[in-house]
Amino acid sequence: MSSFLQSKEWLDFQRSVGHEVFEYNKEGIRAGIIKHPLPLGKNYLYIPHGPEMDLNFMSGGIKNPVNNFTSYLKNLAKDNRSIFIKSEPHEDSIAQLIVNADFKKSKKELQPKKTVILDLALGEDALLANTHHKTRYNIKVSERYGIVVEEKKDVEPFIIMLNRTSKRDGFHTHPANYYRKLVSLSENKNNNQLDTRLFVAEYNGKPAAAALILISSDIGYYLHGASDYNIRAVMAPYALHWHVIKFLKSKNIKQYDMWGIDAKRWPGVTRFKLGWGGQVKEYPGAFDMVLSRFWYMGYNMARRILSPF
Repeated sequence: MSSFLQSKEWLDFQRSVGHEVFEYNKEGIRAGIIKHPLPLGKNYLYIPHGPEMDLNFMSGGIKNPVNNFTSYLKNLAKDNRSIFIKSEPHEDSIAQLIVNADFKKSKKELQPKKTVILDLALGEDALLANTHHKTRYNIKVSERYGIVVEEKKDVEPFIIMLNRTSKRDGFHTHPANYYRKLVSLSENKNNNQLDTRLFVAEYNGKPAAAALILISSDIGYYLHGASDYNIRAVMAPYALHWHVIKFLKSKNIKQYDMWGIDAKRWPGVTRFKLGWGGQVKEYPGAFDMVLSRFWYMGYNMARRILSPF
């Protein structure tokens, strides 16, 4: 299945937030390639949830199309003075093909390697029955506190709450304008693939939790979230996500991808997401093709110092 991270609309969004994007589409291989800056004027090229390969189209032979794609990447990296290329394919079969074409397994993933996916074809009673008993209890607690969940257009309170959450939980955020553009993504009349929605749970009229949801095809993705730790006792995130689940079902969305778990890096978030009873899905992970070994070693050394996980 094609990922929204390889869609034309997502690549255009990346351009709108200042990234240079390259697109390859030949011989059954398709890839959107995003240029990411690094300190000291360096950069790397990134293929999120790609490349995509139509192996049926390449029935006459896989080796030449893959070699041609690899040559294109190496020339592109050389022209842009990139120190490496990072690929995070969606499928194990594609991961094996790029490993045979000079990519090596990397310990640094940009997209979550594991996620939790809820089957929204189930009825509400069945979905609740599949949740952990504490999740069901906390949904009821949030109801007793009178949590109100609404869709919002104003992204500024979400950005403020997200910055506080990131400092508390130790994760990095994008610049504020990234979220402003992301929330307004579905307002683009030329965008018929991606739909973004911002849901906010309020307690006594003030934001207590928020979720930025992206809908692509028949899947809803929980891309970004935040909560007010000072009023955590009201269990606003539980009311929030139960509302999101019911909203997605009303739009005939088939799955809710809660977008990333990692028990080591995010133990609390992981417990929360697993508590909804979905299926855990694991992707192949990240693979790097190194063009400048000296700068690549320096990049990895700096990364380990600044982000030990």
